[in-house]
Amino acid sequence: MNTWVLGTLIAVYLGIIGCLGYRGFRRTASNKDYLLAGRSVNPFVMAMSYGAAFISTSALVGFGGIAGQFGMGLMWLVFMNIAIGIVVAFIFFGPRTRRIGLALDAHTFPEFMGNRFESNYLKVFLAAIIFLFMPLYSSVVLIGGARFLQEVMMIDYGWALAVFALVVAVYVVFGGLKGVMYVDAMMGTVMIAGMLSLLVMCYWKLGGVASAHQALTDMAPLVAERLPKEAALGHQGWTAMPKFNSVWWWTLVSSLMLGVGIGALAQPQLAVRFMTVKSTRELNRAVVIGSVFILCTAGAAYMVGALSNVFFYHADKGIAEGISGKLAIEAAGGNPDLIIPLFIRQALPPVILYIFSLTLLSAAMSTLSSLFHVTGSAIGHDLFRNLSSVKRDSVLITRLGVIFGIAVSVVLGIILPPGIIARGTAIFFGVCAAAFLPSYCAAIYWRGATRFGVWLSISVGVGVSLFGLVFLHSKESAALGICRALFGRNELVSEFPWPYVDTLVYSLPLSFLALVIGSWCSAKPSPAHIKNCFESYKIDG
Repeated sequence: MNTWVLGTLIAVYLGIIGCLGYRGFRRTASNKDYLLAGRSVNPFVMAMSYGAAFISTSALVGFGGIAGQFGMGLMWLVFMNIAIGIVVAFIFFGPRTRRIGLALDAHTFPEFMGNRFESNYLKVFLAAIIFLFMPLYSSVVLIGGARFLQEVMMIDYGWALAVFALVVAVYVVFGGLKGVMYVDAMMGTVMIAGMLSLLVMCYWKLGGVASAHQALTDMAPLVAERLPKEAALGHQGWTAMPKFNSVWWWTLVSSLMLGVGIGALAQPQLAVRFMTVKSTRELNRAVVIGSVFILCTAGAAYMVGALSNVFFYHADKGIAEGISGKLAIEAAGGNPDLIIPLFIRQALPPVILYIFSLTLLSAAMSTLSSLFHVTGSAIGHDLFRNLSSVKRDSVLITRLGVIFGIAVSVVLGIILPPGIIARGTAIFFGVCAAAFLPSYCAAIYWRGATRFGVWLSISVGVGVSLFGLVFLHSKESAALGICRALFGRNELVSEFPWPYVDTLVYSLPLSFLALVIGSWCSAKPSPAHIKNCFESYKIDG
């Protein structure tokens, strides 16, 4: 690989991003422009921006690497992402979010929820949750991009982390959501082209579709031979699901498929995009675009991750020195975050490497821009306005909030351990689902939901999720060490399968139950407010 060629391509690419960010800056005249892109985004830009914010380096690098471990069972997550994250979100959540958000003059997700349930304190509470948990997701996306540059371009990880954050900061801070969505649409197009190129070249390298899949199937006996620990945990090969009710089955189904699949419905950075379009018609047109995007990006990444085992194991020693005859996770030194970057560097010609480098940059920066924008708006628009004596909108404060969120994410990117990308994403999505999804559903569908019910639901969702992470789910509880320090054991309940059941499995139902019980035993909202939310604006076609 010629680093000068790649450097030139990246420089040109960043120049284009700068132009689009400047265009967003020129068209940002008010806080509504900065926060909601003026509510005038066309369906292609909206769908591509939604998809690019959804699919990040955590999906392409982190989950692609997990596919190298778990195999093609992870393709069920692609189905969940399309069926729930796109179809259900755009058809059942998007139109009502857009209409009610317009009726309430909401500019952010916390403001949408706070105005819907007539509580400024709820805005502050939701903004505080976003501020506390969003940097975790931002940091794992940063890590994904930085790890790729570290492995492919052989540059220092710290420098890669800083450059990523700085570039994204420029067009988010100045361009607002208009700049973010313009850039996201361009990046989404690059991501589709890059991932399809990667998949085609992968099959070409492995002798075709049928040959590649058959070779991967034939490698199943290597699990027991080379990965006895994983075999004992339920691994049955890379073209088969893990053994039912095994440790790996619970990890794949509860943490990855359910946690990330369902959690997509309650992502603040995604929900706010429904309020950027002019009518429901734009949302309907965006369904196909968003579905194709997920299939071509996440689907390609997971397929390549699984198939990388064939390449590493059968690679010619002269071509892939040091990795020939190894499984993907062995070649990556036990760190799944390095499987995709290592495969790209070892298996593909430079031209595909250049394309994929731009693809990874796009995936990282598009998602980061959305996360930083939401973090900044939570700090500047929701927290500052409601906790200070200054009640008017301030784009400057929101921009300072973006900078603060970026700084926290960079610090976390430095201190978080290796192999955190996929798990960090699953934790964030799961906590968001437990905390936000029940009350979000109630906000757009249930007229009888009350302020107390929503407070109780969110509190239970966050509280149970944190309790599960600290005391029940062994992956996190063992790493944190709090449970062992207090009780002398890694988890409170050691009986199988509870140490491996994701917190979402029990936190989400309890959050829904708390919403129903709290709403039934508290004062109902005023009829005039409910009428304004649900009847003032017709759902347009």
